[in-house]
Amino acid sequence: MHRLQELSAAGEFEEAEARARALAAAPRVWGGDPLIVSWLARSSAATAAIRHGRGAETLPELETLITEVERTVEGGPDLRAMLLGLRSNRVAVLVQQDRCTEAEAKDILRAITRLAHLTEVRDTELAALINLAAALNGQGRYEEAEAIARGNLTRADELTADDLRHFLARSLNGQGQYEEALAEVRRLAPVGRADSGTVDLAKAQALHGLGNRGEAEATARRALTACEQLLHPAHPRTQEARTLLAFVTAEDPAPE
Repeated sequence: MHRLQELSAAGEFEEAEARARALAAAPRVWGGDPLIVSWLARSSAATAAIRHGRGAETLPELETLITEVERTVEGGPDLRAMLLGLRSNRVAVLVQQDRCTEAEAKDILRAITRLAHLTEVRDTELAALINLAAALNGQGRYEEAEAIARGNLTRADELTADDLRHFLARSLNGQGQYEEALAEVRRLAPVGRADSGTVDLAKAQALHGLGNRGEAEATARRALTACEQLLHPAHPRTQEARTLLAFVTAEDPAPE
């Protein structure tokens, strides 16, 4: 299972998913409780598919898995933590699909609080907070998203801090605070495959807001190229990059 996580973290989504599905199909070969091993493997496969950009096609499978785990969630805190991770992944997919008002990130955070004294939930909590910030941005609630991102930066590790900083930049762009957004973008580390285009999208938005149309266009084109080359064709970020590029390059309105 650790190897699956390594592959996904390295951007090898196709291989991670294929190996996870093979493990789910024959869990007894690897030992452990067959049902739990299968759930963990299917969860890993869904995570890889979502990071690849195939969240929409994965959502029914993810919801089926959530239902299965919910039926036996009384089995212990580890199963409950896995369920919260699955629900957090569902929130990520809903946000990708612009179904932000359906996201249940706050409910997940409340459940995490009740579970914290029984098992380690820090990573799940931070993932839920990132999803909540994304959902709030998607609803135009930029001040709330900013508060969540800023409030958790100091306790996040480097990678998670970058995720929070990314949504902080987006919330600042949404509030028209382009100089601050650009400053946050410039603090971001180079991204891996799963985050292809994210930095340049936020940067292009800030540059366009500051009136730097030429640089904004070049940056938006770079974001689109990265998305098209490195992500699945169905990834919603690719369409986001196309939409931003079209907006940046739109002709100025004719004078009246």
